[in-house]
Amino acid sequence: MPNHKSLILFAVASAMMFVFLATASPAFAASSEQTLYSFCSGGSRCPDGGAPSGGLVFDAAGNLYGTVNIGGANAWGAVFELSPNGGKWTEQVIYSFCSNSGCSDGSYPASGVVFDTAGNLYGTTFSGGDYGGGTVFELMPNNGMWTEKVLHSFGEGNDGTGPEAGLVIDANGNLYGTTFFGGAYHGGMVFELMPNNGTWTEKALHWFKRDGEGGSYPNATPILDKSGNVYGTTAYGGNYRHGTVFELTPANRYWMEKALHSFNTDSKGGYAPTGGVILDGSGNLYGTTSGGGIYNGGTAFELFHSNGTWTLNVMIAFKPTKLEVPGPNGLVLGKSGNVYGTTFNGGVYSKGSVFELIPNNGKWTENVLFSFNDAADAPFWPDSGLVLDTSGNLYGTTSAGGTYNDGTVFEVTP
Repeated sequence: MPNHKSLILFAVASAMMFVFLATASPAFAASSEQTLYSFCSGGSRCPDGGAPSGGLVFDAAGNLYGTVNIGGANAWGAVFELSPNGGKWTEQVIYSFCSNSGCSDGSYPASGVVFDTAGNLYGTTFSGGDYGGGTVFELMPNNGMWTEKVLHSFGEGNDGTGPEAGLVIDANGNLYGTTFFGGAYHGGMVFELMPNNGTWTEKALHWFKRDGEGGSYPNATPILDKSGNVYGTTAYGGNYRHGTVFELTPANRYWMEKALHSFNTDSKGGYAPTGGVILDGSGNLYGTTSGGGIYNGGTAFELFHSNGTWTLNVMIAFKPTKLEVPGPNGLVLGKSGNVYGTTFNGGVYSKGSVFELIPNNGKWTENVLFSFNDAADAPFWPDSGLVLDTSGNLYGTTSAGGTYNDGTVFEVTP
C-alpha cells in the first residue's frame, strides 16, 4: 500500500542525487532509546500488525494506541493498544480491518487515532468502505472489547477519496480531516463530520484544485484554533506548485480558504511539506518541509501572524548526511517551548532521527536526540510525529526495523 509521505520524501531525495550536499556534525544531547514493541512477531501474515505509519495517542491510564498499515487478523491493517506492565509493554490488536469480503469496514489505515471525551477512538482508512475510497471509523470500548462503526465511506460523487491523514475533534464532537484525492476539482478536500443522534453527516469544507493556487493534495492532519478556524498543509499546489500552508475560516454557511504561504524551490524556506502544522499559545504556526532550505535537506519553519499577514521564518535548515534528504515529519510542542520532531532518514546513519529545537532570543538551536541505525533488531525510518508523556519522554513509530524488520514503537528519553 503506497504511503504518499514516503513517496514524496523519496521523490525529493531522488531529485537531489546529483547535488553535492555539505555535511556537518549536528549537536548531540544525552538521550536514550528503548524499543517498546517490534511488530510482526506472529509470522509472515503479521497478526499483530506491521509497518506502522501513523502517530500514537495516550489514554488516561498511560496505554498507547496507534495503527498498522498492514497485518492484523485479515492482513489489511489494524488498530493496536500497547499497555505497560512492570517495565514491559504488551501489544493487543483491538480491531482488524477488512473483516468482510468487500472491506466495507475499511482497509489500510495510514494515520493515527484520536480519543473523544467518552473514550471512543476515531480514525481513517485509506481505502475500503462502501465505495472503495476509504472510511472514517469509530471504535467503542465495552468491557475490554472494541466495536467498530463506519461513520462515513468516501468515494461517492464529488466526495474525496484516500484519507491518508488523521482526524481532529472539536469541543462539540465534530470531526475534521482531509482526503489526498478526489473532491469536485480532483485535488483533495477538507471535510467535517457532524454527529446527530447516532448518525453522522459529512460536509465538504473545501475542495482543492489540482495545481491550484490554494494548494492541492493535502496529506496531513489538520488543526483547529480557538475560533474554529482550520489550518493545514498541502504537499503540492500553491503559487509555485510546491505546497502550501492554508487556513479555512467559517463564513455563514461557507468556508473561505486562504493560502498563508506558498513554498518555492527557489527560496530558503523549503518546499513539499509532508507533515501538518501546530499552534503555540500566541497563534503562531510551526511546521516542516521535506526539501529545500539552504542545505537542501528540508526545513523547520514558523509562521508569525501580525495585523492580518503571515511571515515565514526558517527555524532550522536541516543538513542531510551523504546524499539523502531527511524529510521532516510533523512537530510537537513541549511545555518549555521546545519543539520536537522526527526525520524519516538522515541522522548519523541515514536511517532517521529524533530532534529537539530550542528557542533562544528569536533563534533556534537543534539537538539530535537520537539517530536510528539498521543494526540487528534496531528500529529505523520513523514515518510519523511524536507524542510526549507528562515526564517529557517522547514516543513514536518506525515503519521498518525491529526484531522482525516490520516496524516498531519506540521511546526516547531526552
